[in-house]
Amino acid sequence: EPRRAINFYEQALSISRENIDRQLEGSCLGNLGLAYSYLDEPRKAIDFYEQALAIAREISDRRLEETCLGHLGIVYSRLGKFQRAIEFYEQALQISPEIGDKRTEGAWLGNLGIAYLYLGEFQRAIEFFERALEISREIRYLLLEGNQLFNMSLALQALGKGKKAIPLAKSALAIYEQIGSSDAEAVRKELAEWGA
Repeated sequence: EPRRAINFYEQALSISRENIDRQLEGSCLGNLGLAYSYLDEPRKAIDFYEQALAIAREISDRRLEETCLGHLGIVYSRLGKFQRAIEFYEQALQISPEIGDKRTEGAWLGNLGIAYLYLGEFQRAIEFFERALEISREIRYLLLEGNQLFNMSLALQALGKGKKAIPLAKSALAIYEQIGSSDAEAVRKELAEWGA
């Protein structure tokens, strides 16, 4: 219920400003960005993420900074502005190792791969998917692993390497079925189109 969440975040934001709590203010602004992103209102989401990012940098909150950068990348990807998204993902990736956040590091690498996939730079996309896949296996994050396998299969298929793509897609499907992910249906559909 993002609209309801917005109401509470706005109240918390008001309190944070009354109490001059910059960390809470930045967090509330970032959460408002996320809520508007869920509502598919990218311009509002960007505005709140940028405000939160400015505060994160002002108070040296590297985790909030990384989160805002990554989420700005997501919003710009949804807008089809993949070059802009890449800039934000790369900035987020400079911070992830510093704060020891392997999970988001893997996510940003995967998202970079997706951006390059949409730009038609399939080999570059695969390089990012492979790095994200390595992290997903290291931290035993099955959803991230399944996503990278499937995305890599799409890039390989686009390169005309169907024989390599199909086993990866099947591995992704097995993971999605194991964890009960709704993404399994998309993989089944692709495999059917590929005649596998």
